Amino acid sequence: MNDPTSSNFDLKAEWLEADGLGGYASGTVGGWRTRRYHAILLTSATPPTNRKVYVNGFEATVVCGDASFPISTQQYVPDVTYPRGYEFLQSFTEEPWPTWVYRLPDGLLIEFQLFVPRGYSGTVLKWQIKRSAKDQQFTNVELVVRPLISGRDYHSLSSESSIFRFDALVEEGQIEWRPREDVSTIRAFTNGNYTSSPDWYRQFIYSEEAARGLDATEDLASPGELRFQLSTVPAFLVLTDDGPWSIRQSPGETIDQLVDRLAEAERTRRHGFATRLHRAAADYLVLRGSGRTIVAGYPWFTDWGRDTFIALRGLCLATGQIEEAGRILTEWSQLVSEGMLPNRFPDQGDVPEYNSVDASLWYVIAVHDYLHASRIAAHPRFEADRKMLQIAVNQILLGYAQGTRFGIRVDDDGLLRAGEQGVQLTWMDAKCGDWVVTPRIGKPVEIQALWLNALWIGSRMNSGWDKLFLRARESFHDRFWNSAKRCLFDVVDRNHEPGVNDDSVRPNQIFAVGGLPLNLLSPVKSQLVVQIVEDRLLTPMGLRSLDPQDPSYCGTYSGDVRKRDGAYHQGIVWPWLKGPFVEAWLRVRGNTFANRQSARSDFVQPLLDHLQLAGLGHVSEIADGDWPHQPAGCPFQAWSVGELLRMIKMVTESAESAA
Repeated sequence: MNDPTSSNFDLKAEWLEADGLGGYASGTVGGWRTRRYHAILLTSATPPTNRKVYVNGFEATVVCGDASFPISTQQYVPDVTYPRGYEFLQSFTEEPWPTWVYRLPDGLLIEFQLFVPRGYSGTVLKWQIKRSAKDQQFTNVELVVRPLISGRDYHSLSSESSIFRFDALVEEGQIEWRPREDVSTIRAFTNGNYTSSPDWYRQFIYSEEAARGLDATEDLASPGELRFQLSTVPAFLVLTDDGPWSIRQSPGETIDQLVDRLAEAERTRRHGFATRLHRAAADYLVLRGSGRTIVAGYPWFTDWGRDTFIALRGLCLATGQIEEAGRILTEWSQLVSEGMLPNRFPDQGDVPEYNSVDASLWYVIAVHDYLHASRIAAHPRFEADRKMLQIAVNQILLGYAQGTRFGIRVDDDGLLRAGEQGVQLTWMDAKCGDWVVTPRIGKPVEIQALWLNALWIGSRMNSGWDKLFLRARESFHDRFWNSAKRCLFDVVDRNHEPGVNDDSVRPNQIFAVGGLPLNLLSPVKSQLVVQIVEDRLLTPMGLRSLDPQDPSYCGTYSGDVRKRDGAYHQGIVWPWLKGPFVEAWLRVRGNTFANRQSARSDFVQPLLDHLQLAGLGHVSEIADGDWPHQPAGCPFQAWSVGELLRMIKMVTESAESAA
């Protein structure tokens, strides 16, 4: 595959424009699509699920007299990059939204901007000649744009089809296409002149899909072309669907007035954030029903329970978005079933999947942190939310104490046992076909840390949980210390066999010291746990999921789906785990100004540097365990961003304010 590069910026880096509904626009700086998920109009019919790709991309050509210059780039099978618009790319910025400047051979500068206005299922595109006082005046400059359309599920790929409908409804300043009967209408507001010219563009290749061993080729339809007199006025194209959140033109509103209205509102919203990272945090907060939830990551995740409650503490509480946190937690409080909260919602349908042992426990932690922040802020919803959330917390503890799905129940020692063959219940949840890579059946260490913290939180609401908390804490101290390795076992009673322990050195033990309200270990043991995690698992990008000295260690995330799933929790680095580590490190070293400064430079800064390397302004899901720790997985990950924000707060707070 041809590999276009630039010395000024990474053309493969990805940008994201999220709509707050689960939809988004996304692509690469270079302009070509490397994923099936890259699109300029991708909307959610039932936020944040049921996503459809409507407009995948476009061809754009600038015509100056007899000369024409492409400013778009496509990649085709087998190894073809054409056209090569990236060769004219002079600059790119994502502030306040993705903006490209192309310098053509005759000196003409063309600026292209794209943004998604929050709360709308739509995308605004604008091209204009970028002039300055020293520039010559260019006349007779025309822009030709051909939309590339599919109208498919966002996980799928399209191919040439005789049932695709190329016909368009064209009115003054407005065009409508409906690719098939079973999808929404695509509506375009524009000041361009549209000409019907049906054609298929065949065999696009998506390199990221190919690298994963997945289907990676696609055919896209182009129903016609738009022509703009660019030397006279900017070219505007506003794309939307016909759903309840579509962009609508007000009576008498011209296209430039529509774009100005949307741009001004969006510019004001973006300028209201303290930092670019705070703005990134807001991209994950989306609508669900009448409430709010958190998308686990873009481009392919929806809202997952575990991810939501881990990420909430950084995305909402660390950024002062207390009301958003309350709306999310109260929305999820209605979904408690047998003590469990959903692990995920399917892309189609409303029946949630209850297959996680830790999602409910993370919910209790998030409730605790929210109520603390809400009380400190004297938030007006505090009292009403407190009562509702305490009921949910008690339901969770009762369900786990009495026993629930997948063998989750309290054992005689007060600890929480969980797991059945063929089911992955912890955050180390990779599964490929019938192969559960890290089943961790028994009593995983981080589940006990969460359970003990949840019992402690519950006991502050209801003293009836005191006795069980004390019994479980004593058992944890007695059973989890691995004196041979001077750290904690990863799982005790593995496969529900009493006394059979897993001594793999994994990052899960850090939750006994940091990341949760309670430190469960003595000072000496706390220091030993932090030390072994720092020595064996810490990388600039986060914590490895397995000690490199372990025979099962895999340090690179590459190959087909089976190879990647096999490596996912067997050495691959997880940035979100750095948050618990930094909290544990400060607890054992002391929350002094000097230690916070060291933590910022040594642990936080590498992740801040990463913000410009993969998913621009965001933090990746994972990275290779081996140097140079290449980022991988989902480029825009909620809990990675959330924990970075929580870390920043940790290293900037005084010891008194952190207490």
